[in-house]
Amino acid sequence: MHLPSLHLFIIMLLIPWPFSSVRLCAPDSVLVPGMGLTPGKTLTSDQGSFALGFFTPSNSTKNMYVGIWFNDIPLHTVVWVANRDNPITDASSAVLGMTNNSRLVLSETNGRHILWMSNIIAGSNSSAKLLNNGNLVVLSSDGAMLWQSFENPSDTVLPGMPMRTTHKTHPPWRMISWKGPEDPSTGRFSGGNDLDTPLQFFVWDGSVPYFRATVWNGYVSSNVGLQTVSPLMYLTVNKGTDGEAYATFGLSDGSSRIIYKVDYSGKTTLWRWNTSLTDWTPAIPSSPAYRCSLYGYCGAYGYCDNTEAIPTCKCLDGFDPSNKTEWVRGNFSHGCWRKEELQCGGEDSFLTLPAMKVPDKFVRLWNKSYDDCAVECSKNCSCVAYAYANLSTSNIDGDATRCLLWTGELIDVEKGGAVGNENLYLRLTALSSKGRKSIVIKVIPAISASVLLILLLACLVWFRKFKGKHDKKGRPRRLIMGDLRFSDGLGEETHELPFISFEEIVAATNNFSMSNLLGKGGFGKVYKGDEKLLIYEYLPNKSLDTFLLNSKKKSMLHWPT
Repeated sequence: MHLPSLHLFIIMLLIPWPFSSVRLCAPDSVLVPGMGLTPGKTLTSDQGSFALGFFTPSNSTKNMYVGIWFNDIPLHTVVWVANRDNPITDASSAVLGMTNNSRLVLSETNGRHILWMSNIIAGSNSSAKLLNNGNLVVLSSDGAMLWQSFENPSDTVLPGMPMRTTHKTHPPWRMISWKGPEDPSTGRFSGGNDLDTPLQFFVWDGSVPYFRATVWNGYVSSNVGLQTVSPLMYLTVNKGTDGEAYATFGLSDGSSRIIYKVDYSGKTTLWRWNTSLTDWTPAIPSSPAYRCSLYGYCGAYGYCDNTEAIPTCKCLDGFDPSNKTEWVRGNFSHGCWRKEELQCGGEDSFLTLPAMKVPDKFVRLWNKSYDDCAVECSKNCSCVAYAYANLSTSNIDGDATRCLLWTGELIDVEKGGAVGNENLYLRLTALSSKGRKSIVIKVIPAISASVLLILLLACLVWFRKFKGKHDKKGRPRRLIMGDLRFSDGLGEETHELPFISFEEIVAATNNFSMSNLLGKGGFGKVYKGDEKLLIYEYLPNKSLDTFLLNSKKKSMLHWPT
């Protein structure tokens, strides 16, 4: 759910939360009141996997921080930072220690300048311990967990870290990026679950959505593409004693090191430690994978088509670009508009769009079957789409069904790739939504009839043209061009005009020789012929004065034309 591009086995563990008590072991993993940690010294987890101590970013000469990093790999990889926005400037006086009231405190200048403090309820006889999973915890004297770094993450999620998906009794859980590759201060990007629903994970750029993962649909699938990481990667979803829902991803024993991280550029990546390369490599592609995968990049009713070699924006079926000029230029923010308005009242139907990442801004209906969900959307004229899934658990919010309706614009949609994994049922007018087959069935007869009519007309024209050249006795007939009717001035029309064959015109003008051309103008070319004939060029639209002297037709012409 929180790892948007992963294929995971979903394993439901109905266990209480938070973790049960932890037994204290080796002294180098524990801080007790009166004991201070100073630069150059570290706390190490019992199995040596993680270390807590002071570090300086590689490009910094003065700023120092307290953090947790992997202790058993050669590349220094920090996964948590305490004082990320208050760096240590006087390393000689810096100390991390436990106070008598059970608080972890980082200070300098002999305790006079507090740089960071754990926010816990005051107690006594407590201790801090670094666990084998990289979690720094404060424990009461009876072993109860009072505070943990896992609930106050930096930019990294480790296996076993509980990611809170609801916000009923606690502030929102967020992983927050570094400001730069070597600057651990709070960055622009943060990742966590939607405040309105635990069903989807967001990355925000400040307060603006930057990327949205697929909506939780209870998928169960093999971990395709992750065999080199782990024989089994799984996600547990459970409800804690505080009433909140938590999700945790884990790995089977002997798996590669794995971290899930939001970086300073806003990308979320599942990284695996590659022993042969002694470096971190992506276990799967980062998200967002493409530019059109950014939140709302394709505009309303547009979608990012990941099935193309180069993913790009397209309009959903039944929609066209709202601004075709900008769309062609690569500006998709105007989105798409519906080609045929919805009719409602039984005139609309639903087109199934497979392999989709369904849109944002949905309305969830509770405890509905698939048929109920379809009916609810169908009878609501404002409902433009719906999607349905059976979740693998009701532990998130008490309902194992997921009926989603959309009553506004469809925004942030994708097709195919790692994110397209369910059907979206799109409302269209009855004509538009019957699919390619029905359209072909209707269009082919119409096209066939049109083609047949054209062929018949062509045959008729050819027949008349061929027959018209000769009379019944086989003699050439006179060619009549255009409308030969004329008025005698009394309102009577007569057809008493001489008929002249085309062959005779060619002979009279010496095959339209330039020596017979008298001139050309609004009536076209004028030739002289024998027998005192003037031969005018045939004009299908008649002469220019037909337009210039007609109040309606003159508007059709302008000076450039």
